Amino acid sequence: MAGQGTPATALLKKQKVTHRVHEYRHDPRAESYGTEAAEALGIPAERIFKTLVAEVDGALVVGVVPVTGSLDLKALAAAVGGKRAAMADPVAAERATGYVRGGISPLGQRKRLPVVLDASAEGFDTVYVSAGRRGLEVELAAADLLRLTGGSSAPIRG
Repeated sequence: MAGQGTPATALLKKQKVTHRVHEYRHDPRAESYGTEAAEALGIPAERIFKTLVAEVDGALVVGVVPVTGSLDLKALAAAVGGKRAAMADPVAAERATGYVRGGISPLGQRKRLPVVLDASAEGFDTVYVSAGRRGLEVELAAADLLRLTGGSSAPIRG
């Protein structure tokens, strides 16, 4: 399990961004990847963010929200200047990002999609997002996450 790099961790190393990788044994029966990560790593769940892919006016967009909440699709659409949003087809999300569901990272995606990070991330020194596979989280500053993804911040938590 240890030492497996992902496109997300490769990007962080290449860009020399301060980060820490946290690995835990993923239980395939876990109902919530984010809650599982919080419990396994002993971290408050509001610091762990899930990466969700939605479709806004026909284009894929990434919403990054705390695992303790849901994605407000209307707010996500507004944040990218769109009108209508719906969750993306999981197969389309996996194809566009290059990651599997439950391990989609906002970093190092196959196709660079617009990223919106929930504004609550600004309240923490560091946040945790998927490092590109189930059982692997990366901890980094929200500002670095936004810089590397070319993302924006908005209140998108439902």
